[in-house]
Amino acid sequence: MAKQSIFGRIAQLTRANINALLDQAEDPALMLDQMVRDYTNSIAEAESAVAQTIGNLRLLEQDHAEDVAAAADWERKALAASNKADQLRTSGNAADADKFDALAKVALGKQISSEKEVKDAEPTIASQTVVVDKLKAGLTGMRSKLDQLDSKRNELIARSKTAAAQSQVADALGSMDVLDPTSEIGRFEDKVRREEAKVLGQQELAASSLDAQFEGLEDLDQQTEVDARLAALKLGALDA
Repeated sequence: MAKQSIFGRIAQLTRANINALLDQAEDPALMLDQMVRDYTNSIAEAESAVAQTIGNLRLLEQDHAEDVAAAADWERKALAASNKADQLRTSGNAADADKFDALAKVALGKQISSEKEVKDAEPTIASQTVVVDKLKAGLTGMRSKLDQLDSKRNELIARSKTAAAQSQVADALGSMDVLDPTSEIGRFEDKVRREEAKVLGQQELAASSLDAQFEGLEDLDQQTEVDARLAALKLGALDA
């Protein structure tokens, strides 16, 4: 997997709008599970590729450090050979002095070659460092996005369970409306009231009958008194 394609995938995944994707999903929970799996696999692949990229960069840096050290070492050797040549030439040993000057030139050539390798490697190291930093940031973003997915999935599952429980309660309440036990109590209450009304009616009828009997007695008493007074009148008339 090329570095650029890895970076492109990381950038695409970290820019993904979870909420927008869920709004379009027929089953958000299943989609979240699939997204979690995809992100987990993508992160694992990206981590492997980024680790390789980082390893390559570290090798370049090691080679660069070795070239820097080699350039300094060849410079030191060239200086030592040149100083030796100067000492031999001063003592009159021109032939050996020339040999050491030649060695100094060889060392300087090695120094120049090492310095060139150092210079040539620096732009590559700089660009690779930028790539590695971006890949690291991308991986951090992907891990953060995975945490969001896990949190969103847990939230959605909890909301789904709550909604299911509320639906069950609503169904139960609906059934109670159809077979409302209070309506049975209401009908029983009506029956009791009718029975109470019947008793009241019977009591009222009984009271009416009793009143009528007493009224009859009062009429009888009055008639008796009338008859008595009539008899008295008649008796008085005879005495007169």
